[in-house]
Amino acid sequence: MPEIETQRPDFLKLWDFDDPAGSEARFRALLVDVDPVTATSDRAQLLSQIARSLGLQRRWSEAHAVLDEAEDLLAGRALPVARLRCRLERGRTFDSPAHRTAEKQREAARSCYVEVFETGRELGLHGLALDAAHMLGIIEPAEEALAWNLRSIALAEASEDEQARAWLGALYNNTGWAYHDRGEFARARDYFEKALAWYRVAQREQPLRIARWCLARCLRSLGQVDEALAMQTALWREAEAAGAEASAGYTAEELGECLLALGRDEEARPWFALAHATLSQREAWLIEAEPERMARLARLGAG
Repeated sequence: MPEIETQRPDFLKLWDFDDPAGSEARFRALLVDVDPVTATSDRAQLLSQIARSLGLQRRWSEAHAVLDEAEDLLAGRALPVARLRCRLERGRTFDSPAHRTAEKQREAARSCYVEVFETGRELGLHGLALDAAHMLGIIEPAEEALAWNLRSIALAEASEDEQARAWLGALYNNTGWAYHDRGEFARARDYFEKALAWYRVAQREQPLRIARWCLARCLRSLGQVDEALAMQTALWREAEAAGAEASAGYTAEELGECLLALGRDEEARPWFALAHATLSQREAWLIEAEPERMARLARLGAG
């Protein structure tokens, strides 16, 4: 087994996923003081995060170039943490909205994730392994996705690694969606409730709001529309107060759907219009990735 170098979870504290450009700037500022000779692993790990920030800005060619630089640094060196971080981010770059219609790119992403999962688990790097496994739970077809999610939860719950256990909230949430996609709404609700409870204990504000949104969405599927509407209304007020425009767009969409389900079409219309306007601006990737959804929002929001 190769010697395992120090992981750099402190890099992750610089992340603001709502502001990938700002995150990139912080990573690049830190990179200036990281020597490629004496701190090769640190530099490569940091480059992997810069690549991720570029991908979130839809600058995928630049992300691949940064990962090429990182992998050149690692050539001939036994630095498994850095290598796995780079492979993980390579997978995420292949798995971009620009590439998802290309089977070759999806297979390349899948190959990266499987490599990181298997090698990470073998080396006891459970946090990295679970990051890869949770991505497989997102990109795989329904049955395989559910299997990956359940496998990942078992690994995380059994692990004593703090980084591994930190994945439980996301894994519960992903498993909820896997069951929801299968139409097993009651079982999905159980996992969304687990995610909600986990994030409450962890006191992670933004993921907690997402968990509440997911549970409310599932309640709508279960026919508990009044309860779903009340939850989404509370989330809307919080998002509006916090200026969280992107999340407010998703909440506006659900407010429209709840009102529509209750036969309150006129009340629903401005929410659909707001959702379309906000998501078109703040989450423009949806126009390419989910054109039918966006077209529906535009149609239902038309006055």
